[in-house]
Amino acid sequence: MDSNADKILIKKLGRYEILSELGKGSMGIVYKAIDPLIDRTVAIKTINLNLSGDEIAGFVERFNREAKSAGRLNHPNIVTIYDVGKTDDTAFIAMEHLEGQELKEIIASKQKLQPERIVEITAQIADALAFAHDNGVVHRDIKPANIMVLRNGSVKIMDFGIAMTSSGSQTIAGTILGSPKYMSPEQVSGMTVDGRTDIFSLGAILYELLTGISAFDGGSSSNLASIMFQVINEMPELPTMVNTTIPTAFDYIVTKALAKKQEDRYQSAREMADDLRNFKKLSIFARLPSPVLTGKWPAANFQKDGDATVLLAPIKKRPAANSRKKGASPLFLGPIRKSPVVPGWSLQKKRISIVIAIIFLASSALFLYVSLTAIQHQSPTAAESKTAGAHSKVRKNKEVTATTRANLDFAVLPWGEVFLDGKRLGVSPPLKKIKLSPGKHLIEIKNANFSPYSKTVKLAAGESLKIRHKFN
Repeated sequence: MDSNADKILIKKLGRYEILSELGKGSMGIVYKAIDPLIDRTVAIKTINLNLSGDEIAGFVERFNREAKSAGRLNHPNIVTIYDVGKTDDTAFIAMEHLEGQELKEIIASKQKLQPERIVEITAQIADALAFAHDNGVVHRDIKPANIMVLRNGSVKIMDFGIAMTSSGSQTIAGTILGSPKYMSPEQVSGMTVDGRTDIFSLGAILYELLTGISAFDGGSSSNLASIMFQVINEMPELPTMVNTTIPTAFDYIVTKALAKKQEDRYQSAREMADDLRNFKKLSIFARLPSPVLTGKWPAANFQKDGDATVLLAPIKKRPAANSRKKGASPLFLGPIRKSPVVPGWSLQKKRISIVIAIIFLASSALFLYVSLTAIQHQSPTAAESKTAGAHSKVRKNKEVTATTRANLDFAVLPWGEVFLDGKRLGVSPPLKKIKLSPGKHLIEIKNANFSPYSKTVKLAAGESLKIRHKFN
């Protein structure tokens, strides 16, 4: 009854003429309205400034933050803010009116999206995040409920209510805001965040789109404490172990996006967008680190939806058992009991062991093949030597004269990201060969699951060198 009364009483907000109610959020009501000056349909997001309770101050700050953060961003994949105003006891934001479905609704409907469509959606989100990060805005609450998929197939990021700007800080000192299922480990721990926290959240969304299940669901208990423990300590199964129909390239992309350490993730959303759009060319073997289980946090006395934005006290990662001081209790939601047996973990260990064994055998076979091929290439037959002998000296002189570049070949197992003097060149395989200027160069090969490999090379013009490396 009160809701109907509100619909009747509120006819205008500023110059905007209210048409209907679109929905209610945590901060207020969202209306569909008309801007009579230019005859444009808009969405009006409101907050009642006279609301009682301790949370109103936080709501107002989030409301203002959304207007400032999104208002400074003009990108086709970010909702456009048109106007901000105040009428009597109501503050409002006039924004682009979107017609479509929230990504959360698409996931909940169990629609089976093709990999190409999943890439279209997530790459557009990554494009928007790259633009926001370039402009000093970190969203901090990327989740399916904040992504709108429009009728024309394009995607828009919404709700910058807890975004952080380069000159800002957390909404309330000593607290954490976010949606647990999609929060990064540094968010959960109350540490400093940057654009890479949004990349982690996008990785969790990608995992859910590929598999139909949450990357971090809390297991059998599905409570807030369990979800947050998983985010900090555990990795989900490989996407291809859950959905065998998708390409293995997604294992690599998800692995890198969900890396626990910020430095092991994609360092920019633009890098992730590039790999997403080129997933068919990423013929790689990738695996997630094995889950780290050091015990299970006790169930909290309350249940929360891991998809809802919540306000939490900061927590710290559980210390290792051998480093815990006698009598000290970890800083989480309660005391830690001795490590219980995790149901189904034995089966999971067997499955992981089998996958690792298969990857090892395949890697060994590929490494042997590359080695034999290289030896064969380097050892010409007597006939070939005789034929080539008369012309080799002349040909060599011509090659050195004709080029001012050097060549570098790669054979990396199982895969690695190749960097030349700090600049990322791509993933090997499929990357096999590059041309570079003569001189001294630093070559680095990185795989998030192993220690990095580096080598300084010095090449002359026309010289070729092959680097072979197998991560162990």
